[in-house]
Amino acid sequence: MDAEATSPWSLASQMRGALKLCQNAWTHTTRLALDIALPTLCVACREPVAGDGVCASCWAKLSFIAPPFCARLGIPFVYDPGPGILSMQAIADPPAYQRARAAVRYDDVARTLMHQLKYHDRTDLAPAMGRWMARAGQELLEEANVLVPVPLHWRRGFSRRFNQSGALARSISRQSGVTVARDALRRLRPTEHQIGLSRTERASNVQGAFKVAPERRAEIQGRRVILVDDVLTSGATADACARALLRAKAAQVDVLVFARVVDAHKAPI
Repeated sequence: MDAEATSPWSLASQMRGALKLCQNAWTHTTRLALDIALPTLCVACREPVAGDGVCASCWAKLSFIAPPFCARLGIPFVYDPGPGILSMQAIADPPAYQRARAAVRYDDVARTLMHQLKYHDRTDLAPAMGRWMARAGQELLEEANVLVPVPLHWRRGFSRRFNQSGALARSISRQSGVTVARDALRRLRPTEHQIGLSRTERASNVQGAFKVAPERRAEIQGRRVILVDDVLTSGATADACARALLRAKAAQVDVLVFARVVDAHKAPI
């Protein structure tokens, strides 16, 4: 008999492997039993729903963004001013990225979907959200070479267990065929949460926080990049990421997000 196969280390390894298989089988069986016993609930209102995601009532409350909108920032207009018209925001404070597109307005249902994905490990929502994003960003995706998700700092990634932007990027990639450069852009330092910060504070918070890894520059240089994130608020994070990608010689950077904040109190054009 092979002495190595009967060594304590080999036996321990085999036992760990068998235990892992048993744990996986138990987890799968438990989930299957729960799926059979419990109805699928709408993530927004918790009412039973046939399928995944949102019920018909909450679906009707999602505000999908469609033309007319600002050609640069994707901010929806209240009326059609004509092709190629820019919003006052795009004219007064143009971002480093070329174009931004979003699937939906950031409202109550969109917020709930994002929070379920981001903080409650509802990765099953990413495929549907990614499909909506791919539809909203079709024009961008037709010209793109690579998708780059906004990265988390490793500490936050460790505590959260996954990057929601990466999950959305993978879903968009499956829809469009555009590849994902998942680790090309890195967050150099942990930044404060942007919630509650002013526009100026948001920009200061993320200034210099991102960099393209030197060994990954070839994936970015000369290429048309789409930066993928969950929400666009002031645009500070997207702008900081775009500047890092442009420093790495990206040919162009566009932004594609699930939801964007639309300030109804400001004139759209």
